[in-house]
Amino acid sequence: MTKQEILLAQKEFLFPAVFHYFKEPLVVSHAKDQYVWDADGNQYLDFFGGIVTVSVGHCNDAVNRKVHAQIDKLEHVSTVFVNEPQVALAQKLAQITPAPTSGNALRKSFFTNSGSEANETAILAARCYTGSTEIIALRHSYHGRTAGTMGVTGQSTWKLGPPQAGVVHAVNAYCYRCPFGLEYPSCEVKCAQDMEQVIRTSTSGRIAGLIAEPIQGVGGFITPPKEYFKIVTDIVRRYGGIFIADEVQTAWGRTGSKWFGIEHWDVQPDIITSAKGLGNGMPIGLTIARPEIADAMKGVTISTFGGNPVVTTAAKAVIDYIEEQNLLRNTEETGAYLRGKLIDLKDKYQLIGDVRGMGLLLAMELVEDRRSKAPATAATLLMMDAARENRIMIGRGGIYGNVLRLSPPMNINRADVDEFILRLDASFAKVEAALLAGSAK
Repeated sequence: MTKQEILLAQKEFLFPAVFHYFKEPLVVSHAKDQYVWDADGNQYLDFFGGIVTVSVGHCNDAVNRKVHAQIDKLEHVSTVFVNEPQVALAQKLAQITPAPTSGNALRKSFFTNSGSEANETAILAARCYTGSTEIIALRHSYHGRTAGTMGVTGQSTWKLGPPQAGVVHAVNAYCYRCPFGLEYPSCEVKCAQDMEQVIRTSTSGRIAGLIAEPIQGVGGFITPPKEYFKIVTDIVRRYGGIFIADEVQTAWGRTGSKWFGIEHWDVQPDIITSAKGLGNGMPIGLTIARPEIADAMKGVTISTFGGNPVVTTAAKAVIDYIEEQNLLRNTEETGAYLRGKLIDLKDKYQLIGDVRGMGLLLAMELVEDRRSKAPATAATLLMMDAARENRIMIGRGGIYGNVLRLSPPMNINRADVDEFILRLDASFAKVEAALLAGSAK
């Protein structure tokens, strides 16, 4: 098919609600390592990784060799039969989750096909375990596209249909735009302390749990201060709830030095959910819980494709590759190098109001001016177009659509960062010139 035929077929045969970054969608042809090519043969340096999914590079040879071998051996049986790849992955996960030797270790896994399904499973498990139904989520959060996970999502843009009963949203730790108009650390983390009032005034007082992303992905990589999760989880547990860490975007070393993002806050979750980078593009969802929580799901359940032997082989290969290549360290060091370069750009361009994130999960929030912090939504759209012209792939997010999101493969190096920054700098320069020209008219 030609590019035009692809675009016409897309418009005719796919749901129009499918979101695209550009008025004329970018038609992707193929990819390898840190590069993507479009249907016209243009090469892009990929610093978004398929929405934080390409963790070890496009079409990674080491991972794909194992996938190809598994396809020829056993492709599918469903969860009503046991298979070695699924069990081997579950065993490995139990070894690397936080506090693997403690009495409250996360040891039992349930595999699905996506982060949305993983979060649905976690919420169900929390309700079964506690006997309560009410769930607390955070504002600006994103937890999936199913009816249930839209209910706990804290952004109107991504919520279709009616609201979900039994869900309340607490304020999040958005320090750049503090909901209380305070500044950290003199604020004494009031956003976290407010959790108790939310429970006492907006719930029955007996909750099933809190679901929260360590760093809010679609929200614009909003990163809480170090005290936040310790305070909120202590409050939630006092009211009978458990803590679900939604690590769909933050796991597998993405935040640097740790397997899971929540480990940076020194908090032990009761359930972790994940997806995306675990499969490096293969569709997998994970819910891993403390044994007593997993055991509380009485009765029977299945997942036709969850735990598929090909996909779990890929996931185990991704983890092995991250270990063999010491990507936890590379993500920390290369991420720090990239962050430094982004801060340099902030010094150069007034359009950049904030740089935040951890490891290779970084964001720049664009504002019309730094005093008012008015979201520069229109300029962000211009930046996306400029980045495309300069052959770099980046993401966009935030409740105002004014945040640029960066999540390149975790095996990039400093040379990749230098090349990316050159192209990003050129993109900012073009947008700044356009804005100045527009204001001069």
